[in-house]
Amino acid sequence: MIDNHARSVSIVRTDPFVRWPSRAACAILPPMRYVAHLTVVAGLGAVLALAAAPALAADSAPNAKTAITHADAEKAEKLVKEKKVVVVDVRTPAEYDAGHIAGAKNIDFQAPEFEQRLGALDKGKTCLVHCAAGGRSTRSLEVFKKLGFKEVVHLDGGFKAWEKAQKPVEKR
Repeated sequence: MIDNHARSVSIVRTDPFVRWPSRAACAILPPMRYVAHLTVVAGLGAVLALAAAPALAADSAPNAKTAITHADAEKAEKLVKEKKVVVVDVRTPAEYDAGHIAGAKNIDFQAPEFEQRLGALDKGKTCLVHCAAGGRSTRSLEVFKKLGFKEVVHLDGGFKAWEKAQKPVEKR
């Protein structure tokens, strides 16, 4: 049995007292990137087959640990200016059109295709997520985690905090 969550090694084999030609073993090899299957075939000796198993690799697991941090408007502006983040605005298109952070990608949290559109982003890049006041963007953090994003920065207070701090706003 393979336990992906515990990252344990499991070995399955037949009764040890059965003759060699009918014994088989299966194990996960460190660092959990390959599946090995060892079979003893009558007259041919041991045959070892390795197959890539990227779904078992920790770095490709969709539930890999997502680092979530929080930023006020000052810190968020610095990250945006330094181009260290992809800004994800989870408000409705109407809210976005009324004013948004320059370069922000509008992915409506309430839209049925939210998860699909979010999943199309580069998961290795740090995202700065916000909504109007923080409610929808806070709820969206679970989706970022589910999709396996490496790092997400939450703009505390949302776009209202950004405007209150008199940060630059782009309008359509």
